[in-house]
Amino acid sequence: MKSCARFVLPGLWQSSLVLGVEPVKNRIILSGLSLLLGLIVFVSEAATAPPLMLEPEESLRIDEIYDLESQLFLSLYSLKGNGEMDYVTGRTVVKHVRSKYGNPVYYYREYPLFYWWNHTMWTDPAMDGVNGNERVYQEDLDFDVSRYKPCVFNGQKC
Repeated sequence: MKSCARFVLPGLWQSSLVLGVEPVKNRIILSGLSLLLGLIVFVSEAATAPPLMLEPEESLRIDEIYDLESQLFLSLYSLKGNGEMDYVTGRTVVKHVRSKYGNPVYYYREYPLFYWWNHTMWTDPAMDGVNGNERVYQEDLDFDVSRYKPCVFNGQKC
C-alpha cells in the first residue's frame, strides 16, 4: 500500500494518492499550476489600467511641492495646458538643504518613484523611468492637492 504524502501549495493541500501520480511529478504539476495562476493574475492586473504615459516636459509643470513626511518632491503637470493638474510625479529626496539666501534646495533621484495619472497611482521601484516595468499601486485614486495646499480646500487660488 502506498503512503500518503502531502505537498503544500499556498492555500492548497494535495495528496499524491488523490492525483494518482508520484510525489516528484506531483510537485512539478503543482509548480506549473502555481506559475500559470501567477501569470493569469499578473496579466489581469496589467489589463485593468492603460499603460503609463511618459513623464511630461518641464514646460507643462504648473507646481512643485515638497512632502516632508514622505520625503518626496512632487511635480504637478497640466497636460492640456489649461492650468488644471492631471499628471503628478513623486521623486525620492536624497538631501534637503538651505541656500545661503535661505531658500530650500532639494537633491532628488533622476526618475520618480510614484506617478499619478488617469485616476491611477503607479509605482516604479527600480526608479528607472517609464519603460514598462511600472506597476499599478492603486486605481480610482485622485491626487489630493488640498493636503499640501489648504487654500485650495476653500476654493482659493494659491
